[in-house]
Amino acid sequence: MDIKKIRELIDLMEEKDLVNLEYGHDDNYVNLTRNVAVHTIAAAPVASAPAAAPVASAPKAPSGKVETSPMVGVFYSAPSPNDPPFVKVGQKVQAGDQLGIIEAMKIMNPLEATQSGIIEEILVNNADVVQFGQPVIRYKA
Repeated sequence: MDIKKIRELIDLMEEKDLVNLEYGHDDNYVNLTRNVAVHTIAAAPVASAPAAAPVASAPKAPSGKVETSPMVGVFYSAPSPNDPPFVKVGQKVQAGDQLGIIEAMKIMNPLEATQSGIIEEILVNNADVVQFGQPVIRYKA
């Protein structure tokens, strides 16, 4: 892929305000990612009122192993919109069972369980864009 084509893709990213762009044609493939500055706004301090009742403890951080996305793409929970999802919360799965599909560059890639367990939570919605390494499904601990 020539540098002119890459510069055109960079211009397209800036024009459309894209953070990530993947492009592939024949034997050429490029994945571009922009660093986007995040602006934080400091919140004004809030005066605390005396508590009338004891405060409940903060919720525990979720435990249990997770399945992560092996690529950037769109997550689909079912083979088609009219079919039931591959897995549901509370379902027991075995290593190798299909958990969903990740579409990347018009290719449907199966997301398979790497371990056996019971699904505790599905962390993404159907048709959500997922990033490489993003947790998709959490198993019960």
